[in-house]
Amino acid sequence: MMLTAQSRSTALSSEIQHVLKVRAPEIITGGRRKLMSKRSTSQVKAVIQSGNNKKTTNLVEKLVSSGKSGNLDVRAVITLRKKMKEKITDKIEDQWESFMNGIGRGILIQLISEDIDPVTKSGKIAESYVRGWLSKPSDHPYIVEYAANFRVPRDFGRPGAIIITNFLDKEIHLVQIVVHNFNEGPIFFSANTWIHSRKDNPESRIIFQNQQAYLPSETPPGIKDLRREDLLIIRGTGKGERKLHERIYDYDVYNDLGNPDKSEDLARPLIGGKERPYPRRCRTGRSPTKTDPLAESRIEKPHPVYVPRDETFEEIKQNTFSAGRLKALLHNLVPLIAATLSSSDIPFTNFSDIDKLYNDGFELNDDEHSQKNKFLSDTLDKVFSVSKRLLKYEIPAIIKRDRFAWLRDNEFARQALAGVNPVNIELLREFPIVSKLDPAVYGPPDSAITRDLIEQELNGLTVEEAIEDKRLFILDYHDMLLPFIGKMNNLPGRKAYASRTLLFHTSRGVLKPIIVELSLPPTPSSPRNKRIFTHGHDSTSHWIWNLAKAHVCSNDAGIHQLVNHWLRTHACMEPYIIATHRHLSSMHPIYKLLHPHMRYTLEINALARQSLINGGGVIEACFSPGRYSMEISSAAYKSMWRFDMEALPSDLIRRGMAVEDPSMPLGVKLVIEDYPYAADGLLIWSAIKEYVESYVEHYYSEPNSVTSDVELQGWWNEIKSKGHPDKKDEPWWPKLVTKEDLSGILTIMIWIASGQHAAINFGQYPFGGYVPNRPTLMRKLIPREDDPSYENFILHPEFTFLASLPTQLQATKVMAVQDTLSTHSADEEYLHQVHELQRFSVNDHEVLRISERFCAKLEEVEHTINQRNKDNRLKNRSGAGIPPYELLLPTSGPGVTCRGIPNSISI
Repeated sequence: MMLTAQSRSTALSSEIQHVLKVRAPEIITGGRRKLMSKRSTSQVKAVIQSGNNKKTTNLVEKLVSSGKSGNLDVRAVITLRKKMKEKITDKIEDQWESFMNGIGRGILIQLISEDIDPVTKSGKIAESYVRGWLSKPSDHPYIVEYAANFRVPRDFGRPGAIIITNFLDKEIHLVQIVVHNFNEGPIFFSANTWIHSRKDNPESRIIFQNQQAYLPSETPPGIKDLRREDLLIIRGTGKGERKLHERIYDYDVYNDLGNPDKSEDLARPLIGGKERPYPRRCRTGRSPTKTDPLAESRIEKPHPVYVPRDETFEEIKQNTFSAGRLKALLHNLVPLIAATLSSSDIPFTNFSDIDKLYNDGFELNDDEHSQKNKFLSDTLDKVFSVSKRLLKYEIPAIIKRDRFAWLRDNEFARQALAGVNPVNIELLREFPIVSKLDPAVYGPPDSAITRDLIEQELNGLTVEEAIEDKRLFILDYHDMLLPFIGKMNNLPGRKAYASRTLLFHTSRGVLKPIIVELSLPPTPSSPRNKRIFTHGHDSTSHWIWNLAKAHVCSNDAGIHQLVNHWLRTHACMEPYIIATHRHLSSMHPIYKLLHPHMRYTLEINALARQSLINGGGVIEACFSPGRYSMEISSAAYKSMWRFDMEALPSDLIRRGMAVEDPSMPLGVKLVIEDYPYAADGLLIWSAIKEYVESYVEHYYSEPNSVTSDVELQGWWNEIKSKGHPDKKDEPWWPKLVTKEDLSGILTIMIWIASGQHAAINFGQYPFGGYVPNRPTLMRKLIPREDDPSYENFILHPEFTFLASLPTQLQATKVMAVQDTLSTHSADEEYLHQVHELQRFSVNDHEVLRISERFCAKLEEVEHTINQRNKDNRLKNRSGAGIPPYELLLPTSGPGVTCRGIPNSISI
């Protein structure tokens, strides 16, 4: 249907008939055919401008313009980005691309006016192919620029959209288009998007100018239809398998984690639905497996899982991630070969084995198998010779200043407030402690922690006095884990308990653990299958106490990874992102606000489904829950996840870690003042809240402007009904009626994507990189006096402790993954850079002032946090051997820094 240059020289009268008699009905009906009819109209203009038949030309000019005489010569500069690392085939394609663009046959650009064309009743159109190179080439080695020249009537109006068609054989990465010579000055169409080849998809792409945000009711008339059209394209039909070049956003359940066609052991239940509720993920539409029609077939590495094209990693990020994967591969290669050369995977036998990971790398056992596997040994030597630096681990922050800090009780407690998982500690508000599980299945509900046991540790206080003074706290994983403990302990090499840990805040302001309760499922002979541990004062009880704490840390690591990290940030953010693209036009002010906070999340989540949370993946292989990991995550979602409680102040109040206090800036006062995560988090939360409220006020100052915004209402309804359908009827979902409602919802989303994720992600290697501090699984139960292994424990307590931890292969695999997940990419975009990012895409001076104030506020926050880290009174963030708490510092450089808040969940 696209007219060629030759066809444009046909008789003008027949062209007019074609437009007015044949194309007019298509224009009225709309849809995708409408874009083609618009192009034909612009081709009429091209013929008009060629000078044929003056009388008819005047007639058509009256139909297709407002009647004003004269034209404007307009130039559009198109900026494309090339690959940084090109293969020979890429370079050949680049030459062909340059040739096709040089002769004007590569990329078609159509300018769409914000004004209505009286004939088409849609925006006026002018079109041109890009041609040749600009006379001044780009200074950037990976950027190329082309130009397209247009002649438009002077009354054409301001371009509000561009339709771009890529006739090349490959996709292109469009950075931006800048249109010159209109009275308003340069008009920017910042894109940073992939434009598919027409051979993959005949539909053209719509790019809106993004200097001005428009609510749906404010959309200029010339581009209203295109706004609706673009959202329809993005939503797709919900059918068929998605192709890698597409940009379609839709929902699905987690039915792609197992691989039953490969092995029965890799079959996994569907996650998402009435039985196992869960947030939804991005639909890929792959065919079902042969053995299970409800399971989606898998794509294994190195083949990519579909995400909408613009959600994929850019090249710098991809290189950083690939380097991390290479590092993980090399880290795991050594113990893997060691396990091959030995009879089985081996435990750490002494603490020196662990130290060697940081000092010397890993050394092979010199046993009889070495000679039988000389090829493997020689291969390993070669790997060492070329990659020795990659095979050594950096010393984790937790032992860098004090290698024995992890052994101390106060460090164990400190990490509940300032570690990588500071979001599970709760105030103990009732005693006795009672389970909510069914006693018919799980035994008597009362905890084995008694009043006498507690009061031995309270320095003269009664339990009631300690509770009233808010001095008793608990880490309670009992109800969350006990239903799964029996199944977990049937897995090879796994032994776990459901744990409760009681902590006491002393009069000196120090938090310390006082009692650990470890529970197993009840048996006929032991209906109260619970054990109590205290720190004791002799060597035997000391080692037993350390084993009990290690089991608590293992539970903490699993809940951190599966619930607080994966579920509450990664998985819950995914439906917000999908709904934002499906319902909010890129012109919508709320889309613009959220856009920096959605970067890379769908891609990292797809990679996680491919190799981290999948059946047989890293999480199952190296964390206590094993194959039941995602079932535990689903159970946690069912029992405890609430959108409104994801607000930091609400979460702190829910856990009893803060109380309402109208005299405080955010209306809350911390129960423990020296709670670094909460104290710093409230600063970040406050800055985000202030920023969002000012932004929303700017666009929604009119009465009923929130309820009348059809895109916004559709967005929020779909988040509940399709993004979280298993909880769509819960009464706690916020209403979306006022600008205050909207500000509250957006503040939660931005906090989750930025501050919350940073606080529980980037400390993974600094805290977990030393296995004894934070084992991800335990392989042995704590020996009892009547156990055959007890005598060996008495003789070799260190060996028993280490043999209970992950094996060398499991430990190094987790360390490698944690190292990758804790790494900032060189192209990371941080929270304090919002103003810098918006300067290139927003021309609203008030919005720029709002973002500038936000960034200035974050600079103040960073200064405040740095000062807190120097305050000797704050023992949880300063002191001998104590690493400063920097996870909520806004800025960071690349690498594993244990600081910095990216805008989005990007790793």
